[in-house]
Amino acid sequence: MKLKNEFPIFQHNKELIYLDNAATTQKPQKVVDAVVDFYTKHNANIHRGVYAFGEQATQFYEDARATVAQHLNAQPDEIVFVKNATEGINLVAYSWAMEHITTGDEILLTEYEHHANLLPWQRVAHKVGAIIRFLPVNDNGTLAYDQLNTLVNKHTKLVACSALSNVTGAKTDLVKIINSAHSVGAKVLVDAAQLMAHAKIDVHNLDVDFLVFSGHKVFGPTGIGVLFIKKALQKEMVPYQLGGGTVFEVDWQDATYLDSPQKFEAGTPPIAQAIGLAAALKWLQQQDIQAIAQHEATLIKTVIEGLEQLPHIKLLGPIDELKKSGHLVSFVVDDIHAHDVAAYLSNHNIAVRAGHHCAQPLAKKWHVDASVRVSLACYNIKDDVLNFLKIMQKIKKL
Repeated sequence: MKLKNEFPIFQHNKELIYLDNAATTQKPQKVVDAVVDFYTKHNANIHRGVYAFGEQATQFYEDARATVAQHLNAQPDEIVFVKNATEGINLVAYSWAMEHITTGDEILLTEYEHHANLLPWQRVAHKVGAIIRFLPVNDNGTLAYDQLNTLVNKHTKLVACSALSNVTGAKTDLVKIINSAHSVGAKVLVDAAQLMAHAKIDVHNLDVDFLVFSGHKVFGPTGIGVLFIKKALQKEMVPYQLGGGTVFEVDWQDATYLDSPQKFEAGTPPIAQAIGLAAALKWLQQQDIQAIAQHEATLIKTVIEGLEQLPHIKLLGPIDELKKSGHLVSFVVDDIHAHDVAAYLSNHNIAVRAGHHCAQPLAKKWHVDASVRVSLACYNIKDDVLNFLKIMQKIKKL
């Protein structure tokens, strides 16, 4: 893949080997240009001014919504712009779960959830008296699907899961989980933040109820995320935040609210960021997503096989699966803290993630204080991973 030249950060940082794409991706020039173009040529607030310049900005913003909808095979009014996936999950927790989950009801999560898909449900459970259950993670990092039919029962009201673990790299069998949840009338929320840049997602073929992702993990700007809300559920949800842009009519003591998505987008939204996200998705649509996935899998296989040759390395996750279709892998080094490994790599212009990856309960389960994570994107090349392995061969000697 020869996409690196389309990303200006690598022109300004020629020695950088960026292997932390699960945290955030770099931005192609087309995305940077789209954001700059809006601010320099079209900047105005939206859904407010009755003048041509403001109406043009509104059109750009709503065109961005339509682009996101098309990318997910959704309808534009099923797309809510939020600041990131985390806010999207919190919106569902407040606007839907607090209204429809009560004492004794159950919420099912997986043991490899990011804190963003755990903490909001803890808050809901504490507030309403619900029970959180967990689909276990096997020792190899995959989910124990054989326990799904036991854990999903008549008390289950919501199943929330990541489409792909940001720790193990394991892909979730979303069809199996969604079908199981819907068989008892439970709703399903999918955190697709880690999968969006690596696979095509069709929300209506999946029949998912809620789906979230962050723009900055799919080559778009920071400060913009997406929440998909199935149309049939929108009227069941109250506004998450209140203010300008959400109301149909206001009196001194009461107000009536607009339909989705406006009722969930209080105040001035991230206009330029939404336009930048649309540019990112259009750029991604121009690429061969299957070729990118194969390219990333080939590189991560090289990483894994190289680390397997080092006796002081313990790899985490479903290694055989990752070699075939992965793009990230986590590992620990005997007697060396993950932060020290990352710092040493940084001295050689190699950026990786070190820590519990915002999945601390899983780290505790595996008795891992912290791990190092290598995560790839379409612009990584073979030299990136070979240079990483070269440094890793030296690290134990130090």
